[in-house]
Amino acid sequence: MAKSIPKIGSRKTGRIGSRKHPRKIPKGVIYIQASFNNTIVTVTDVRGRVISWSSAGSCGFKGTRRGTPFAAQTAAGNAIQTVVEQGMQRAEVRIKGPGLGRDAALRAIYRSGILLKVIRDVTPLPHNGCRAPKKRRV
Repeated sequence: MAKSIPKIGSRKTGRIGSRKHPRKIPKGVIYIQASFNNTIVTVTDVRGRVISWSSAGSCGFKGTRRGTPFAAQTAAGNAIQTVVEQGMQRAEVRIKGPGLGRDAALRAIYRSGILLKVIRDVTPLPHNGCRAPKKRRV
């Protein structure tokens, strides 16, 4: 006969092991993935556990407006607002992609007051790997 596993927390709140005090995170890594269609900003701690994330689509921008610099700025502001409240002071930034939101998201991070240790471009570049698709004839 199997033993029942005791539940932690209550069913009303829906949270398991709720915290009274959020974790204090002094350092972290901010990932900006800027494509032509959207910008995704993810904030992690040093070990790589996601603390907060936001994208232009989740901020309410639809269609072609998601690829704009203003949408990227809004997404970066939303993602960073929660970690600033948790006490993040220093961060490393890793930017990936060719989108328009690269610089705008970086400016929003500067304005938040977090000290940036390193800004690294991690856009994958082929060393003449796969053959490119044929040119369009219009």
